[in-house]
Parts: sequence; C-alpha cells; structure tokens
Amino acid sequence: MRAASELRPRMILRVEGALYRVVAADYHGGQGKMGGVTHAKLRNLQTGKEREWRFRAEETVEELQPERQAMQFLYAEGGVSYFMNPATFEQVAIDDERLGRAAGWLKEEVTIPVEIFDGEPLGIVFPDIAEGRVRETAAPYHSPGTDNVWKEATLENGVKVMVPPFIEVDEVIRVDVETGRYVERAKARGR
Repeated sequence: MRAASELRPRMILRVEGALYRVVAADYHGGQGKMGGVTHAKLRNLQTGKEREWRFRAEETVEELQPERQAMQFLYAEGGVSYFMNPATFEQVAIDDERLGRAAGWLKEEVTIPVEIFDGEPLGIVFPDIAEGRVRETAAPYHSPGTDNVWKEATLENGVKVMVPPFIEVDEVIRVDVETGRYVERAKARGR
C-alpha cells in the first residue's frame, strides 16, 4: 500500500478492482485543517481509456510490482502488437490500446521490457522521449489568439506531430511519447 500523495507516473495500481497505470499525478498540499489532494490521470490497463481521479493525501492505494521480461517486438497487426521472449521463444500479444501512444513508436526486432502481472502482459516500459525522422511537413499556420506558429509534420513511423516552422523534411526530432508533443531537434551524433 502507498499513500496517494506518493503517486508517480508509470506506477501500476489496483483501484476498485481494476488495474491502472499512473499517467500523471499532481499533489496539492492543503491549508489549515484542509488536507492535501492528489489529482491523478490513470489509464485502465484493460481498456486503455484514461480517467481523472482525485485522492485525499492520507488515502492509501494498492501499488503492484509487475514482473519485467525483456522481449523482442515482432510485428503489429489489427490493433495488436506481438512480442517474443528471445530465450524461450514464447510469444505474447498486447492490444495497442494498452500500449497507448507507444504503439506507434515500436520498431521491428527492438528488445523492450514487457510488464507481466499474474501471467498476463500489462504493457511495455517505453522511454519518455523518442526520436523520429520527419517524412513530410505541411505549411505553417498561425493559431488564433496566440503568437505561436506551428505546422504539422508526419514522421517515418506515421506519427503526426505539431512542430515549429523551422523543422524541415529529413530532420530528426525528439517527441514526448505520452503527450505526442515536439520537444526539440535531435542532437547530431558523433560530435
């Protein structure tokens, strides 16, 4: 059991009998007699749907520790991604809803930790930031009511990201996988 004020992203919880992954958690301390509150965004590991939850600071939640196995991504088909344990050749299938946005970033033959709880695969442990090469960009446009100018870019893996107007085709950019937001240009390797 863990206090709700200690929730952190990527934790896996059992809430009302269902398994959830913490996407975001913000603790707001109380004043005077008012206790603090943790606002959490949780993703259901069965359905992939996200839900906002509010916990009192002293409330406890059940944190689960899944087993992690290094598995090789084989392929994705029909909304399901397939992974294989390279030692035992055992294969598991995980619905893309469970993987969230990380499903669009998987590349064949990459080895990645798969989380397993009670013999069932829950999801994968994917880095927060991923790099992708820009395949094409649209014309920049000005967002009404702001000073920002953005344009849509499609990456080689098919993911669409809003980028600043100076990003060109064939550039490698870094993207926050969970939010799908542009972070920065990737640094040139070998410098």
